[in-house]
Amino acid sequence: MNYLSIENLTKSFGDRIIFEDLTFGIEQGQKVAIVAKNGSGKTTLLRCLLEQEPYDEGRIVFRKDIRVAFMEQSESLVSTNTILEEVFSHDLPELKAVKAYNHAMRKEDEELIKASFEKITELNAWDIEVKVNQILSVLKLEDTNKLIENLSGGQKKRVALAKVLIAEPDFLILDEPTNHLDLDMIEWLEEYLSKSSSTILMVTHDRYFLEVVCDTILELENKTIYKYKGNFSYFLEKKAEREEQHIATVTKAKNQFRKELDWMRRQPKARGTKQKARIEAFYDTKKVAKQRLDKDELEIPVKMERLGTKILEIHHLGKAFGSTKILNDFSYTFKRQERLGIVGNNGTGKTTFLNMILGKEPVDKGKIVTGETVVFGYYNQELLVCDDDTKVIDVIRDIAEYIPLEKGRQMSAAQFLEKFLFPRDMHYNFVHKLSGGEKRRLKLMTVLMSNPNFLILDEPTNDLDIFVMSVLEDYLRSFQGCLIVVSHDRYFMDKMVDHLFVFDGDGEIKDILGNYSIYRKQKSDRERAIKKAEPKAESAPVVKEQKEKKKLSYKEKTEFDNLEKELEELEEEKQKLTAILSNGEASSEELMKAGERLATVVKDLDTKTDRWLELSEYV
Repeated sequence: MNYLSIENLTKSFGDRIIFEDLTFGIEQGQKVAIVAKNGSGKTTLLRCLLEQEPYDEGRIVFRKDIRVAFMEQSESLVSTNTILEEVFSHDLPELKAVKAYNHAMRKEDEELIKASFEKITELNAWDIEVKVNQILSVLKLEDTNKLIENLSGGQKKRVALAKVLIAEPDFLILDEPTNHLDLDMIEWLEEYLSKSSSTILMVTHDRYFLEVVCDTILELENKTIYKYKGNFSYFLEKKAEREEQHIATVTKAKNQFRKELDWMRRQPKARGTKQKARIEAFYDTKKVAKQRLDKDELEIPVKMERLGTKILEIHHLGKAFGSTKILNDFSYTFKRQERLGIVGNNGTGKTTFLNMILGKEPVDKGKIVTGETVVFGYYNQELLVCDDDTKVIDVIRDIAEYIPLEKGRQMSAAQFLEKFLFPRDMHYNFVHKLSGGEKRRLKLMTVLMSNPNFLILDEPTNDLDIFVMSVLEDYLRSFQGCLIVVSHDRYFMDKMVDHLFVFDGDGEIKDILGNYSIYRKQKSDRERAIKKAEPKAESAPVVKEQKEKKKLSYKEKTEFDNLEKELEELEEEKQKLTAILSNGEASSEELMKAGERLATVVKDLDTKTDRWLELSEYV
């Protein structure tokens, strides 16, 4: 069943065409990702689909009567709402009913409680409240009375995510859903979306996320769409095959073009008598042959300052903000070509630790000794700040007209920009017109121009497209200095680091040998071992607690009464369905429908019987 159809969609900003004549569709149940280079129009395309951005030509059709939810990169939340009010601000009857019930419970109004209870039961919406609590707990939004205006940017992002997940839409559209989530949240969301029955369209640069969640990849390139029916690995394989085929086609066209050009030039006076078809074919061949084959490559041959024997020493470091401990008597000595990853939940002090190393944050106790030859290059999450009238090339020229390279060579600012995938026609664009990813790439250039030998990268992959990340990884693998990376990109961490500092909170830091996947496996094994041991230790108290419960709540009593009626009805339906299946005169269609329904009825009987037995102990 088709949920979305796009036909001949075209969008431009002035003379610049963003995409042209796009045609594709999304079927019910598909989990689709759009990938493209920064500035190619991914977010613009999503906004066009939701009619938040006008488009020039084409047609966008969603299937009628489906619920669509959209999570944007920039959250559109009501600042005066609390977290709970915001996540419940949907038109869904189920959410309205639960909201009314919670309000009645706070008011302790028996009539309202009864009326709202009956409404929830009628809508079968009791599981909504459980789901809301689960999602808010995982996203660390338990203090639901906090006002939106008092939340951090990351918390607002998580509220926006919770809001669309709670809505249970038929069609879910997500723009960078993993930004501002810690690693545990990302892995939970990965599993949640994999099991979700919603049709999903997302833009994300998280390559593990693409691998696990998505079954279709749409690549937006050269103003058009290429469709790959598979996950991220399949996309990489088929994209490589497509590019090889394109190179072969263009190379063949170039050879053919040279022959046909010679033929066209030999008889200029007889042009009117030449075969019309051959002349038309010549111009078609010329169009293909003139296509560029050179791939964009992010080469960074910037000179690195020599690194001495003493690099960075941390001695008995301590840091706290009030009662919150960040570091507790921590010591470490950095070695040459150190490749360190830092992980931990938001708020455990990862960025504070980096700022102390850089001398931007005072230490409470202990000391940090930095070698004389160390030149730090620090890339953080803040966007590049400059005046509105600053041009791209001026950002580089303000640092240096020429950039020193290895072996005494140098490079002009314009050449340097081209190496960073900024073509000549972008050099005199205003910086404020760049996409978020393009601004971050420009900022990365300014960091590397300082010729660092100790790179500190705080969330370097945020807003960078997967193609830029791939070539950045190639550069970092050949970087001979020290490297510290803080990132929620698991794929990036696995490739870049050989050990991890794990910030567990309360000032504790563990040094784990290996990359992120090794750490997660160790953590998962520990959790399984603890869980396996838990039932023996806690079974007695749990049973005791259940026995101490003396009576059912109003909600549970009503549920128990309803269950008795439902079980009788299900038993009757089961007998009727069994009779149909035993009837030799029933058609194949009737038998198939009866069989499918019987499986559902039997499952419901088992579930409701278990619940009835559980409640009957307290009647």
